[in-house]
Amino acid sequence: LLYPVNYYKGSNEGQRAPKSSVREKISSSLAAMSQPTPAATELPALPGDTTVAFGVADIIVVVFYFAFVLVVGIWSSIRASRGTIGGYFLAGRSMTWWPIGASLMSSNVGSGLFIGLAGTGAAGGLAVGGFEWNATWALLALGWIFVPVYIAAGVVTMPEYLQKRFGGQRIQIYMSILSLILYIFTKISTDIFSGALFIQISLGWNLYLSTVVLLAVTAVYTIAGGLTAVIYTDALQTLIMVLGALVLMFIGFEKVGWYEGLQEKYSTAIPKIIVPNTTCHLPRADAFHLFRDPVTGDIPWPGLIFGLSVLALWCWCTDQVIVQRSLSAKNLSHAKGGSVLGGYLKIFPMFFIVMPGMISRALYPDEVGCVDPDICKRVCGAAVGCSNIAYPKLVIELMPDGLRGLMIAVMMAALMSSLTSIFNSSSTLFVIDIWQRIRRKASEQELMIVGRVFILILVVISILWIPIIQSANSGKLFDYIQSVTSCLAPPITALFILAIFCKRINEPGAFWGLIIGLAVGLVRMIIEFIYSTPSCGEEDRRPAVLKDLHYLYFALILCVLTVIVIVLISVCTPPIPEEKLACLTWWTRHRKVPAIGLKNYKSEAAQINPVNGESNLVESADSGDKEEAAKPPCWKMLYFWFCGLSTGPTPTLSQEERAALEQRLTSIEEKPLWKTVCGVNAILLLTINVFLWAYFG
Repeated sequence: LLYPVNYYKGSNEGQRAPKSSVREKISSSLAAMSQPTPAATELPALPGDTTVAFGVADIIVVVFYFAFVLVVGIWSSIRASRGTIGGYFLAGRSMTWWPIGASLMSSNVGSGLFIGLAGTGAAGGLAVGGFEWNATWALLALGWIFVPVYIAAGVVTMPEYLQKRFGGQRIQIYMSILSLILYIFTKISTDIFSGALFIQISLGWNLYLSTVVLLAVTAVYTIAGGLTAVIYTDALQTLIMVLGALVLMFIGFEKVGWYEGLQEKYSTAIPKIIVPNTTCHLPRADAFHLFRDPVTGDIPWPGLIFGLSVLALWCWCTDQVIVQRSLSAKNLSHAKGGSVLGGYLKIFPMFFIVMPGMISRALYPDEVGCVDPDICKRVCGAAVGCSNIAYPKLVIELMPDGLRGLMIAVMMAALMSSLTSIFNSSSTLFVIDIWQRIRRKASEQELMIVGRVFILILVVISILWIPIIQSANSGKLFDYIQSVTSCLAPPITALFILAIFCKRINEPGAFWGLIIGLAVGLVRMIIEFIYSTPSCGEEDRRPAVLKDLHYLYFALILCVLTVIVIVLISVCTPPIPEEKLACLTWWTRHRKVPAIGLKNYKSEAAQINPVNGESNLVESADSGDKEEAAKPPCWKMLYFWFCGLSTGPTPTLSQEERAALEQRLTSIEEKPLWKTVCGVNAILLLTINVFLWAYFG
């Protein structure tokens, strides 16, 4: 029995020669014997070798689901105006509250969140659900404070807002490049890794094959459909994700004996093989509490309330992926309604992601709760622990035929939804903030094509990134996202809060605040990558700044530091003239720019940024198409459709029509009835949120 175990390990871990240490032989044989499988398959299979009984029903469900998603994407893209920047990137400012709310939820709940939240829940208990409940406050801040200013300012991207607010170019370029880096190395890479991990564990497909197929389908409908396709398919996928996850939650709770049973079983979920003289294998005593010790807790309560709010405001109020959803609303009331719906939806992940992660550990402590590095390496390929497999493990073990197919489809949908949002927003940033600086006189047709080519480049980078993710420390990937974000995001949060609320802040203060904040954040991030977290039984050799300063505390400190720098430098330099701030801060959002002043300011700004403000939303495809009066050949028609270019003559707007359209697009007026309805709902949502914090606290 011992020999094949060793041979099996050697052949699957980079062809390592079998070790002959007594401890390894004993632990290997114990692991082999502890597997509740028939004698013919005594050895626990590695994720890549798993073959699940994937029934005919499952395959039919997956095929139907993907066909349906493509049909919805194509239908919505034919309906919407895609021949303009405003149509492709902002869904023609036509979305109602419910797709916006669903889309806010699903562009955030990707497969990374399913695997990361459930994994952290399995390892440490309920506290990670606080990350979701904290978002409710940030979402309401988005709808009531940030979006009114963005709409009044008439902006498409967040860096464009900063450029209008402060003038100059360096802040806008800094923001665009930093956002793209954050997207590629935190969001895209982790979503692909976790989606691939899920498919690999559940289907036994080759990692590359599954990822490439998914990316191809995602890219096709992002490129062909623009944001309308993204928003409609998001609404559909949110529904399916939530229903599938709820079904799994009920099956899991029934297995474990509901909440009381979970409390009892989780606290005794100890793996058979442990590392002697350590306590890593014991579940946390405070696993069922949100508020944990401010010094010794794994997620300390002041960090969870204050430090996390810094990250939440960055994610929900200043991040292009999320804000773009709200900016595509018909009017301000719809944007607020979307925020409220998103806030209600964010209550649920605690119950259908975090708790199922804990159930998974309670039911399969030997795999999900493993602590011995050799065993963990066998179970999931990561020596530091296998909590990441908590959710996929539950799906495979508990879901009946057909429903298992649905959950696989949901996880693929989550991956696609997340990636689609990021691809679309990244191309918006690149085209409007970077490409237009290189090509001052680019036509709208050129911008549309460049946006789509950029998505293809992102897809290629993503595929090349897979081996790096695989070799990265997969056991701590989710923690890395959080700590990377807490190193890079707080200066941006500080700047946006000051930009909206403090008229005295100027460009030098903003720029140097960002630079100093980034420098401090990068120092911590580099230290974090040099010193990795020790595995069970190892001595912690990390410096005190890492070991004793939790990343949520660091986020709060970095945010305050940036605020101080921005304010000090702004006070020492001349202020921005009052008339230049019309529509750009909370206090001046209703103040419209006088027509003459607007022209002068526009012409100044146009030298910097030719497609400025809402003018890009109302322009149609460039007049270069006018020569195409004769009907083009079929292949050209198909090419025009794919690139969203108009084949007919271009409609032109008179000066008055353009002014009226611009007035409508930048209006933040609301009907009193809907304003009240949104306000009452927001108060109700906050009441529920506070009750949940208190109950589970």
